[in-house]
Amino acid sequence: MPKNKKGKGIVWEDREVLFDLPYEYLKLRSGEKIFDRIEPIEDTKGNAGVKGRMVVTNLRVIWHSLSSPRINLSIGFNCVISTSSKTISSGLRGSTQAFYCLAAYRNNKYEFVFTNLSPNCIRHYTTVTAVYKAYAGSRLYRDLRLRGAIMKNKQLHVLPLEQICLKETGLWNLSSESGNLGTMIISNVRIVWYADTNEAFNVSLPYITIESISIRDSKFGNALVVHVRPTSGGYVLGFRADPQDRLSSLLSELQILHQAYTEKPIFGVEMNWNQDDPRPTSDDIEELEEIGEPRGEMGPTLYLASQLALNKEESDAQPVYSPYLGLAIEPLKEGITLKSLFEVQTTS
Repeated sequence: MPKNKKGKGIVWEDREVLFDLPYEYLKLRSGEKIFDRIEPIEDTKGNAGVKGRMVVTNLRVIWHSLSSPRINLSIGFNCVISTSSKTISSGLRGSTQAFYCLAAYRNNKYEFVFTNLSPNCIRHYTTVTAVYKAYAGSRLYRDLRLRGAIMKNKQLHVLPLEQICLKETGLWNLSSESGNLGTMIISNVRIVWYADTNEAFNVSLPYITIESISIRDSKFGNALVVHVRPTSGGYVLGFRADPQDRLSSLLSELQILHQAYTEKPIFGVEMNWNQDDPRPTSDDIEELEEIGEPRGEMGPTLYLASQLALNKEESDAQPVYSPYLGLAIEPLKEGITLKSLFEVQTTS
């Protein structure tokens, strides 16, 4: 279970593979948006024979059972290793083409197989594959880069959703004993610094990777200190300016931009569907509220209450043998199975 989900702007949704989550963890975080909803989809490997819904966002793939939504999973796109299609045997459709996804999280590998129960429909495969490619192609919005190909002729390669807010020259990077003189470019999504004598010596720091920004004393005097989150390397980067009083205004500007980004992140994953193949899109997290509670199945309490009412009218009902349990039981109400009661009871 992810910890500190809402603390300090930590984004976990694209970096974890989790199962049977409560509604709180299925709600869309700020900046997360839905690209597609597809049903009925079967989680063929983990929940064969169960009809479900697939929700594809810019950070992850969510699947949940339609009859018991507490049976669900969340696959972060940063965990995905590969995607492909395979011919498999589905519990609901027999031999069919399915979407195969390999993911890794915490030294474990997971294989997911999703089958679209609508005949001749492969939208679940095309949607996830397209969004995953868009996610992989926009990593500069989310990943720290050291000595990356982000500059050309001392001009920053500006990202599609990026806006340059400030450019500060004469800033020393304190990563070496003598320091390196360079320029800092500040945008709405990241901080970039590059050395004036060698633009290939650079660093790109998306706000999503930054834990805090402050001014601290160093052997070079006051320095602007950027603390990177442990999940992004845990680096501590220092910058010095002459005169030093420039740092206060720079710190204020950076903290404002960092806070603005934390409240409304820009993850950089954008999709433009063909006009002939539109997808339903929405940023409304209330659409997922139904995942929070089971629906479509009668829980144990309601079932027992209904049975007590029936017993008043059918007191002479004889026990029947249950192959599922291997013993005699009271007859079940029509439409109720022991398997469904077992699933509700263990996932509540």
